[in-house]
Amino acid sequence: MKTMNVGIIGYKFMGKAHSNAWSRAHQFFDMGIKPVMKVACGRHPDALREFADNWGWEEIETDWKKVVSRPDIDIIDICVPQYLHFDIAMAALKAGKHVFCEKPLAMNVEEARLLCEEADMHAGLIHYVNHNYRRCPAVMLAKQLIDEGKIGRIFHWRGAYLQDWIVDPNFPLTWHLQADKAGMGPQGDLNSHSVDLARFLIGEIESVSCMTANFITERVLPDEAASGTFNGTADTTAGKGKVTVEDAAFMHVRFTNGALGSFETTRFAPGRKNYNYFEIYGSKGSLVFNLERMNELQFFSLEDPSYAQGFKTIMVTEGEHAYISGWWPPGHIIGYEHEFVHAVVDFMKAIESKTQIFPNFHDGLRGLEILSAGLLSAKERKEIRV
Repeated sequence: MKTMNVGIIGYKFMGKAHSNAWSRAHQFFDMGIKPVMKVACGRHPDALREFADNWGWEEIETDWKKVVSRPDIDIIDICVPQYLHFDIAMAALKAGKHVFCEKPLAMNVEEARLLCEEADMHAGLIHYVNHNYRRCPAVMLAKQLIDEGKIGRIFHWRGAYLQDWIVDPNFPLTWHLQADKAGMGPQGDLNSHSVDLARFLIGEIESVSCMTANFITERVLPDEAASGTFNGTADTTAGKGKVTVEDAAFMHVRFTNGALGSFETTRFAPGRKNYNYFEIYGSKGSLVFNLERMNELQFFSLEDPSYAQGFKTIMVTEGEHAYISGWWPPGHIIGYEHEFVHAVVDFMKAIESKTQIFPNFHDGLRGLEILSAGLLSAKERKEIRV
């Protein structure tokens, strides 16, 4: 089997999720190219070595520029905070590498547009933004039912992405809460997923109206080596810093097909750990998805006889459902980590077939245009066309 070498930049939360995907993909799916986990890159050598040994990366490196410039590396996987995405992705494209990048693509629209322009100059390179929820089988079934006309003309999208990991005022000021590193708060972190799902399932968005809020404006500074997504350790000697991103965002949109949509996102929803939820309402029926029950899709059809109408729960674990044939027999559920495996499988197939994968950098740009317009709308208190 042909092989291609992968260099991963970043080794914490997303580094683990991506590493599992690179190692498992060829074990469960037929692939013409096997990814080789060649080198892992990060700032802290001891933690990086432990990560590499645990997940099976052959080598470690603390300088991402050396990884990108290596002639034996074919694929660069970017799992670092947003403020580093642009430089790494741009260097990787210029070095002739395929790029697998976490979302959001970049810090802002300008960076994303430059990455798209560079990517377009390298027709043979595959570029991907990891909105992994597209590759949940239940979401793929929702797409199938919409495309088959089972929902009819779509009227409404109602989405929410809620978490609760910064409700505690003593949670430190990790990079996620600093605009110079994260770009945005949950509008970029969480609503980027919701906007991508809405574009995938409903269509393009033409205007947005948004409001945002900050609930805690200052936090203790973190011990960066010991802190990450969903967990933080305070540096008790360093004082406090200002939160410079929004804590919550509510956004209303108008789609080009006439549908209306709402997007609610916050990290201040106690009890909601990773509540990625949407409802879709159309002239023939409705769909409901909840990531916390990710193997299920709720479907209501007006074409059923009135005495038998009601939401039914479809268990999306049959062999004919997307990706499921690579896993287990019917009724045996899959989890969060499997979406990343599906992304790696599709990414490698795109390289092999020389066809693009979606969402790509252009989708990442469009998402940032919508999200940024939302923040501008909140600032100017008016509807913004995108």
